[in-house]
Amino acid sequence: MLARHQDPIIAIATAPGRGAVGIVRVSGKALGPWVEHLLGRTLRPREATYLPFLDAQGLPIDQGLALFFPGPYSFTGEDVLELQAHGGPVVLQLLLARCLELAAQMNPASGLPLLSGMRIAQPGEFSERAFLNDKIDLAQAEAISDLIDASTEAAARSATQSLSGAFSREIHVLRDALVHLRMLVEATLDFPEEEIDFLEKSDARGQLDRLQQGLQCVLQKASQGALLREGITVVIAGQPNAGKSSLLNALAGAELAIVTPIAGTTRDKVQQTIQIEGVPIHVVDTAGLRASEDDVEKIGIARAWEAIEGADAVLFLHDLTRANAIDYIAEDIDITGAIAQKLSKNVAVIDVWNKADAMPHMAQPSNGITLSAKTGYGLDQLRRRLLEATGWQAPGSGTFIARERHLQALRQVDAHLAAAAQHLAVQDQALDLLAEELRLGQNALGEITGEFTSDDLLGVIFSQFCIGK
Repeated sequence: MLARHQDPIIAIATAPGRGAVGIVRVSGKALGPWVEHLLGRTLRPREATYLPFLDAQGLPIDQGLALFFPGPYSFTGEDVLELQAHGGPVVLQLLLARCLELAAQMNPASGLPLLSGMRIAQPGEFSERAFLNDKIDLAQAEAISDLIDASTEAAARSATQSLSGAFSREIHVLRDALVHLRMLVEATLDFPEEEIDFLEKSDARGQLDRLQQGLQCVLQKASQGALLREGITVVIAGQPNAGKSSLLNALAGAELAIVTPIAGTTRDKVQQTIQIEGVPIHVVDTAGLRASEDDVEKIGIARAWEAIEGADAVLFLHDLTRANAIDYIAEDIDITGAIAQKLSKNVAVIDVWNKADAMPHMAQPSNGITLSAKTGYGLDQLRRRLLEATGWQAPGSGTFIARERHLQALRQVDAHLAAAAQHLAVQDQALDLLAEELRLGQNALGEITGEFTSDDLLGVIFSQFCIGK
């Protein structure tokens, strides 16, 4: 731990603004004497006590509940005090100031501050204390933030699964199997003169195969969890007047973008987040793609291409009413080629033929999805296609939330295990290289739960939390 981790910390733990209840939270070692001075009495552990909160002159700031959680039986593992008052900003600031004032006050008996070093908590510092004191691991700490930020019910439920330790348990199962395999390899290295072949007798190849299969299962679940957390960015692109803004409005169920028969009405990006089966979908409407001499429209078109480059999926919208126009078809072909150049191979481009209501008797194109943004025909099929294109599968009860850094760590483990399998397959086994790949794989797994984590990474992770957490 760093020196700052020894300081008592305090923060307003509820969101800014007015509310029925506001909470001031304190965490530190040996808070008992200071709590007694602050409240004028001792508190029974984990029991709510209704009492007045007094200022330095003995006048009441407010009346509310005080709860004291002695360490290590608290969220942070240290002594924790929570003052639950009325949720007015002024009241909470007065309580905060009173706590800091009393902490700096000298104790006549010792000549030292009643609570030396108390300071305002940094973002995420309460959760960081819980992690450092082994109350939660790093994946669980991140799940706290993900639960607060969840934008859909499915994301919230998955974050709760991670917070309860579901993701961590999967990682620990992989780690234990990896440690066991390392033990066999290390034993063979330590006793090369023994006639017994530890690896052959213990089915090391079979163990490694099962470990790789288990890793793929966890990686697949983590990928689904990352979709729930991050969502997917879907860009609607196409020529002017294909109905891009109408499609955005239809998907969102609201009139978000201006729709007119005039080509080039949309001059800038319009974004709205919707959800499909609990997955956040960030839908971006863009300016129509065409050659233009209008300076404002040129800027909008440039921003459209920027949005396309950052998309997880692109809906290339075509106009059925112009499907037989030679100039229109030629322009669509040019746009298709330009989109292909700007996207990676993993980004799906879905052809969508709009205005089916205006062409009811026209034969539907064999490629893509035919719909009507005006009537809603074909929208359900488009929603399903979007989820399929991004690899989403219906979640089970054990789905857990995951972050991009978790996916990167799991992919590193996968690469190390693949290298280990190559070394194990060599007839004259390079056991030292095999052992090193297994060690690196274990370290990468440890990064997920925080067993092998740099202070810099911790700083980045916890700085994204809200202050009271």
